[in-house]
Amino acid sequence: MSSAVRRSRRIAVRGGLLATAVMLAALPSVAAPAAAHGKGEDVRFATFNASLNRSAAGTLRSDLSTPGNAQARTIAEIVQRNRPDVLLINEFDFDPVAARLFQDNYLSVGQNGAKPIRYPHRFIAPSNTGVASGFDLNNNGQVVTQPGTPGYGDDALGFGDFPGQYGMVVYSRYPIDLGGARTFQNFLWKDMPGALLPDDPATPAPADWYSPEELAVFRLSSKSHWDLPVRIGKRTVHFLVSHPTPPVFDGPEDRNGRRNFDEIRFWADYVRPGSGRYIYDDQGRRGGLRPGSKFVIAGDLNSDPRDGDSIPGAAQQLLEHRWVNAGFTPSSRGAVGPSRRACCRAAPTPPTAATRSTTPPTSPTSRVRATYAPTTSCRRAGWSYGMVGCSGRSRVIRWRGSPARSRSPVPTTGWSGSICASAGSAAS
Repeated sequence: MSSAVRRSRRIAVRGGLLATAVMLAALPSVAAPAAAHGKGEDVRFATFNASLNRSAAGTLRSDLSTPGNAQARTIAEIVQRNRPDVLLINEFDFDPVAARLFQDNYLSVGQNGAKPIRYPHRFIAPSNTGVASGFDLNNNGQVVTQPGTPGYGDDALGFGDFPGQYGMVVYSRYPIDLGGARTFQNFLWKDMPGALLPDDPATPAPADWYSPEELAVFRLSSKSHWDLPVRIGKRTVHFLVSHPTPPVFDGPEDRNGRRNFDEIRFWADYVRPGSGRYIYDDQGRRGGLRPGSKFVIAGDLNSDPRDGDSIPGAAQQLLEHRWVNAGFTPSSRGAVGPSRRACCRAAPTPPTAATRSTTPPTSPTSRVRATYAPTTSCRRAGWSYGMVGCSGRSRVIRWRGSPARSRSPVPTTGWSGSICASAGSAAS
């Protein structure tokens, strides 16, 4: 690869909660290598857990049908001020009409003095959340199949009170190759070699929390996994997005922790040459990412490399992956404030790269934490929309670990969320 090409393939990492320097709140984010149209400018990829989920089907569409919803206006302002080029929103109920309404009534309308932003391309697809399984997946002796009734979410293929709750949507300034897009909603967990299937501690048989009949329908993705090829000039960057289940809300069998680990592992196998041969998508196509492809991995991965309840090593599957560029910790002056507050944990990192950990008064053991790109976790533990606070941090890095250079940071506060954004190049 020539030095000129290397210079044009830059990744910008922006971070923080709510509004940060070029990316958006509740997320650190990654600007992928693009050199759009040969000009070498940065193309910014962002991920935002916006909690635009509702308690009943159709409510989000109703809330977005007029331009006056306060939460949606705040989220739109964050996006407008940070202006990512390609944006994943987590916890957006599956509804193509709602996705259009958010663009028309919020993103396309200037919020609080911010400039409108238009994304001519978007992608939304069904989610496993709230899809009835027909089985007693939490092994409490009851099979709940009526959406919205107590226990329904625990027996669904992904936790949710109705089909599509807590879904995802992607907005893009650049064309998405819909013909090349791959979704993995229906991939079965048991079909992953060496899957960490949970074990019922009350029986001597191994890995038997789920019966063979249940495993025949049980899907790996708690929401879905998407590979979206984004065309940027003459190049294509694969936007690999997901939202693994939180590794909590279970028992000693650790069924959610194990699923979280394997949902993260899916992308590690997908981008490693030769490791994704077992993978099949919803269209029946097999295999992982083509060698030599450029990619950005993004989403609320609910895993942290240092603490939290995920299985040790879950986040490291990407952080320490040979083909993932995870060599830089973004930093900014905005991180210093939270690091000095009593509510924030004493991290082993410098104040400019601090994280936030806060205990809600209603749940002494719960935690909301946002860490840096390329991975982070956010434990909301019963809070509907996260919590206030956290900081922004940003840095531009180059492909394959070449030296980084700082950008101007912006301190931020506001709604929290979580991200994982990693970038790399598959082996050629």
